Amino acid sequence: MSETDTVIVVGFVPKPQGHAALRLAVREAQERNDKVLVVNWSGGDAPMDPSYASEDDLAAVRSTLDEAGVAHEVQQLVGVDGAEGVLRTARDTRARLVIIGLRKRTAAGKFLFGSNAQRILMEAPCPVMSVRTDSDPDE
Repeated sequence: MSETDTVIVVGFVPKPQGHAALRLAVREAQERNDKVLVVNWSGGDAPMDPSYASEDDLAAVRSTLDEAGVAHEVQQLVGVDGAEGVLRTARDTRARLVIIGLRKRTAAGKFLFGSNAQRILMEAPCPVMSVRTDSDPDE
């Protein structure tokens, strides 16, 4: 992406909240002629990490963006937690907006797994837009 592009960074996981964030990014990008940079990650063992998107997942993401006529890139980061990957990408690209999907979590789920969303909301160098899904807690 060039320095003159306005960029929307999307934190994508292959779950309902990731797909909701992608749909919102498509709408935002179409309205403002932005480019979308989809970021997916794995903190460690990629094949075992439920946040890590498969090749089929990424092909579906690209297809969605192609069909919508939205300029885009897809990055997959390994050895980086989700918040750090999204934040670093937003800083590096001087993103106009970050979009993330949220889901309900139990108190135990928040305690055990932390909150990438909270960190992104608090530390992002640009506005953050979130979209909520109605999936079950900690599914």
